[in-house]
Amino acid sequence: MAAYTTRERLKKALIDADYPATKEQLLETAVRNGADEMTLKELRSIPPVDYRNFHDVEASVEIRDEDPELEAALKAERRRLHTHPGLSERAKDVPPPSPIVEELGENRGS
Repeated sequence: MAAYTTRERLKKALIDADYPATKEQLLETAVRNGADEMTLKELRSIPPVDYRNFHDVEASVEIRDEDPELEAALKAERRRLHTHPGLSERAKDVPPPSPIVEELGENRGS
């Protein structure tokens, strides 16, 4: 079974985290706050970078909610807010740039 957490469990685990924080600092905070094993497993799987705020952490973990429509909307929001490209591709879905735009640049006034 894949690891996941809920927004409420993650928020409870990191309620008193000081940002910016490293992955290790976030794990220590979650353990100190009595986080459940699934939340800890998710936090262990995040990229080892500095996180500026709770939203950065939230964008790097898999969060499941009870309502499937709400879950889809939250996943889309996390993909837009993801700030660590290449480190957690499951959290970000970005189409590649057009080769024409790469070569010629943006539209130049036509």
